[in-house]
Amino acid sequence: MNVTKALLTIMTLTSLVACTALPSGSQGSTEPLVIQEQGSFAVGGKVVSTPGTYNNNNPTSAGQTFHGDHLYAFYQVPQNPKPLPIVMLHGAYQSGRSWETTSDGREGFQTMFLRRGFPVYLVDQPRRGRAGNSTVAAKIEPTPFDQLFFDQFRIGKWPNYFENVQFDRKPETLNQFFRSVTPNTGSYDTGVISDAMAELFDKIGSSILFSHSQAGGPGWLTAIKSKNVKGIVAFEPGSGFIFPEGELPEAMPSAAGTLAPEAVPQADFEKLTRIPIIIYYGDNFPVQPTTERGQDNWRVRLAMARLWVEAINKHGGDAQLVHLPETGIWGNTHFLMSDLNNVQIADLVSKFLAEKNLD
Repeated sequence: MNVTKALLTIMTLTSLVACTALPSGSQGSTEPLVIQEQGSFAVGGKVVSTPGTYNNNNPTSAGQTFHGDHLYAFYQVPQNPKPLPIVMLHGAYQSGRSWETTSDGREGFQTMFLRRGFPVYLVDQPRRGRAGNSTVAAKIEPTPFDQLFFDQFRIGKWPNYFENVQFDRKPETLNQFFRSVTPNTGSYDTGVISDAMAELFDKIGSSILFSHSQAGGPGWLTAIKSKNVKGIVAFEPGSGFIFPEGELPEAMPSAAGTLAPEAVPQADFEKLTRIPIIIYYGDNFPVQPTTERGQDNWRVRLAMARLWVEAINKHGGDAQLVHLPETGIWGNTHFLMSDLNNVQIADLVSKFLAEKNLD
């Protein structure tokens, strides 16, 4: 990779002390972290050309090009890295920031898994964040939806927090959370996203994919398109549940709308049976129908995810679903990787990676 290598020591003390990856369960936020390499680059996308002749003295679109629909990747490699990097893909209205410092100022999954020895790649998907150049037009409206997100992402029922919620209740934490919201600059397109993601995996080689929420669908498609996806950890996939043609389950109505499965050729679906996959869902939503939009939304997604896991395993795959309340872990929002118990969630993920020989 044509990037400048640098030894960057991030310290909270003045002593120059290198640290190795910390054991599971340790936040390590007061320990030095040594990065042996970091950088960023764009992957995928296309170039749109306008017919005509470019004239610098009278510039119009004629004769010019536009680079768009690529993704942006920022990566860091710790000292003595594990062989498989982790690629982290965000969900709807988010960017790579989802995996960085939490809204209340603690270490997020980016730093946690760096400390555990993994190279980490953070992605801004095409038409989002630092990959904002879209080849299709979109109108961005300043629509107020903070309260909707508070409910939809299961922090509570506005303006009240859930009693057991794993979300810090200081006003500044909520302010930081709302300010992580990032709009699409073009239409959301799973094909465009998964094409760019597949190119990323082809560029960096064998790696693990972490996906969140809306990234579930593009994540499955990325694994179909690139053999370098060696495992998937999906946090609350919210859409894009794909099944083999002829094996689609019934669509699931809810107070938030109908969740419909999507069909792919069986040969493509079976590519997902060759890698270990785990899905995690959090707390504070029912498993029985309700008229509350923000609640019923997650009921059907959990139910569809269970059918999806069954389909993968029926075809000889290795998929599992963990509904955290069933394991005695309570209070998680839609953002498991940044909740107050995110170290506990990271430990569960580390255990899975070790069991599947991905660490």
